[in-house]
Amino acid sequence: MHTIIMRNRQMLNLLPILAVASLIIRICGSSSVLPVLTGPDMAYLGSRVVFQCIAPASSPAVTYEFMRSGGVLVATDIDLQGGQFASFSMKVAAASDGTYHCKATAGGQTGVSNSIKLSVVTPASNTRVTSDPFPPAAYEGSRIVLSCDVQMGSHLSYTWFFNRKEVTSSTSVPFHFTGNKLVMESVTPQHAGHYSCNAWSTVNSIKRVSSSTEVQVTVKVYISKPQILFSFFKEGNSYYGNVTCWSSRGTPPANFSLSLDGHEVGYVTKTDSLVAWFHIAMVPGVDMGVAQCLVKSEIQEMISEPVTLEVVPAGGDVKVEVEYLYTADSKLAAAKLNCQVSRGTFLYISWLFNDSALPSVDSLGQPITSHNALTNRGQTLVLSRLSPEESGYYRCRARDSFEDSGPWVESAAQLVQVTDRSLHSLTQATPATETSPKVCLSTIEGITIAFCCFLFLMLAVGSACWYKISDKSVRAHITPTNSEALPLSEIPVGGQAR
Repeated sequence: MHTIIMRNRQMLNLLPILAVASLIIRICGSSSVLPVLTGPDMAYLGSRVVFQCIAPASSPAVTYEFMRSGGVLVATDIDLQGGQFASFSMKVAAASDGTYHCKATAGGQTGVSNSIKLSVVTPASNTRVTSDPFPPAAYEGSRIVLSCDVQMGSHLSYTWFFNRKEVTSSTSVPFHFTGNKLVMESVTPQHAGHYSCNAWSTVNSIKRVSSSTEVQVTVKVYISKPQILFSFFKEGNSYYGNVTCWSSRGTPPANFSLSLDGHEVGYVTKTDSLVAWFHIAMVPGVDMGVAQCLVKSEIQEMISEPVTLEVVPAGGDVKVEVEYLYTADSKLAAAKLNCQVSRGTFLYISWLFNDSALPSVDSLGQPITSHNALTNRGQTLVLSRLSPEESGYYRCRARDSFEDSGPWVESAAQLVQVTDRSLHSLTQATPATETSPKVCLSTIEGITIAFCCFLFLMLAVGSACWYKISDKSVRAHITPTNSEALPLSEIPVGGQAR
């Protein structure tokens, strides 16, 4: 059926050529032979193709010769009736690639047709992805080139897939196409994933595809500078420090080592993470030395900042600082109490209200009562629901977290006073984005009252002085000429004598 369709198409394409050839013959009145060759210009290897040659307006019999470049005779045919096609069918082999034409001989004259170049297309087979470097793994910023290679194939096009999605110019991850190569100039962790390719060719709308298997591209991330911290615990009668070393980014494997005063005291290789732990025997209150973490990869070596392995026992001064928090309309919303302890590396802090311990906390360090909240490892107590019932004296106490029965150091009691008036209005407006200590507001109010009292006192003193001066002036005005002063009781209102 396909061959019949192709022949019909070739006939339709040939009709204009035949019409022009017949017109030329009629105009010129010549009987020269002008054959026309039709056929495909591409064909799959192993397929069968048909070429047709016709010499219109040639008297029978017409002898046709189907020729390949180099004068190679492929086949012959004879048209005894005239005006008929000579068909040449052949199976396409690798040697079939070349240029073809036909010769027509009639009435002692020979003509040569047009030429058709036949390209033999070999379908792709055994497609695979290769890489440079191999295996396809490199550090970020490096160059990786993937190639879509085939064992056999010609006239090929290529399609790439990244994580089973076709790679196009609009793909968010940057790629560059060159022939059968997929180029990643400066890889990032986004380039890591699974890649495959299709090698394909198309002949007469027939597409043949060969697909590769997937390969995994690994992009290694440089290891960041390691960080170090330590915790402290008691086991039996002995004390130990748990030193943690870690890098926030990087690609394992990596080797971690711990040094103490420049001497290596621990070493471990991590293949699945970038966190390492080391146990060190320690004594509370004793400086055990300066610790540092060292991490090594295949191309890097990084060292952490130093940290002194010393556990300071709880002690010194303890005090509570109170801070009041307000809403945008200046209403008292919450109170924040901070427990300040002057000494102690690992502290356990407890809060007391009117000499009674506040409710215990859960596993997350949060109090059981919903209107209180502990933050900063219990060092900050937030009273989020205020009422006069929360008024009272608050204290905090601290001990070493590694000593369950260790002594406490306590703060002085701090008064937190909540009234109905303080919950509804304030004389001093406070922005919602700021916290305003109660102590500061009381100080401002006190200064204002003192200033007003001082001003009132000055006015009173000034009035008294003015009255005294005026009184002296009146006395001088009513004194008799004989310099004898009248009794004060005899001075009438209005300043005139009787």
